[in-house]
Amino acid sequence: MKFAKWKKALMAGLAVVAMAAVLTGCGGGDNTAEKKFLNIGTGGTAGTYYPIGGAMAEVLNKDIPGMNASAQSTGASVANINMLKDGSVDLAIVQNDITYYAVNGTEMFKDKKVESLKGIATLYPETCQAVTLDSSGIKTIADLKGKKVAVGAAGSGVEANARQILEAYGVTYNDIQPQYLSFAEAANALKDGNIDAAFLTAGYPTSAVQDIASQHKVRLLPVDADKADALIAKYPFYTKTVIPAGTYAGFEEEVPAVSVMAMLVANDKVDDSLGYAIAKAIFGNLDRIHAAHSAAKAILKEKALEGMPLPVNAGAEKFFKE
Repeated sequence: MKFAKWKKALMAGLAVVAMAAVLTGCGGGDNTAEKKFLNIGTGGTAGTYYPIGGAMAEVLNKDIPGMNASAQSTGASVANINMLKDGSVDLAIVQNDITYYAVNGTEMFKDKKVESLKGIATLYPETCQAVTLDSSGIKTIADLKGKKVAVGAAGSGVEANARQILEAYGVTYNDIQPQYLSFAEAANALKDGNIDAAFLTAGYPTSAVQDIASQHKVRLLPVDADKADALIAKYPFYTKTVIPAGTYAGFEEEVPAVSVMAMLVANDKVDDSLGYAIAKAIFGNLDRIHAAHSAAKAILKEKALEGMPLPVNAGAEKFFKE
């Protein structure tokens, strides 16, 4: 009798298993359809964007059911906009000025306006730094007239920043001897005395400037408050920044400057509900994001819409206003 009861129970159990298998085969237990795949465009593996993007992918995978996000090394801001446009990435870290140019069809995106981009959040400042050697005697941006000045690589975001800041002081490229050099090239040229000053845009302290400061006393040139206000009025992606005294060895002066913002941009694959989930996951795990890179410590929920140069994903905006 006991054997009969055991057999009956076994058969009932097998029936339940069989029913579950049938339901799974019909899709009742299959979560594959709910998988969300997101590629996050970052920058070079030695830069700032890549580790921060990796931390973002990690928290999205942890907090959003079915999420499969991965950070992809790219050529950074301009490349990321083009990859958002062609759909090879769905989210990307981009400077907010580059985003502004893309959505308005100006600068390097002249006549190539990019539609359907939405902001998720602004992240942290990337400061426009004008660097010279203390021995040059240059004290202000107006003093750059007649000088050899590295303005960034041709067509780069740095070059646009340099041109706009000079413009605020009434200085054009006709007034200087512009040198179209990368960060590394500009640092070497300053050290060798081949240029008088250099513009660069990066979170501070910047390794290229630290390298110069290890061999020569450097000076950072200030952007005066009235000039910063004029810049922000014309180019709304700029924000005011103060570079603390002692940021670079041997230079103990506080320097007012302007910054652009690194920001997170999405294409139209990211709908409003996903935008909300992305913002909630990232800003609900800021300890992990902050640990990814020193620059990421400036990522804060209360500052996430500052310097936003385009419409915000409605879901992300809802999260920030809660």
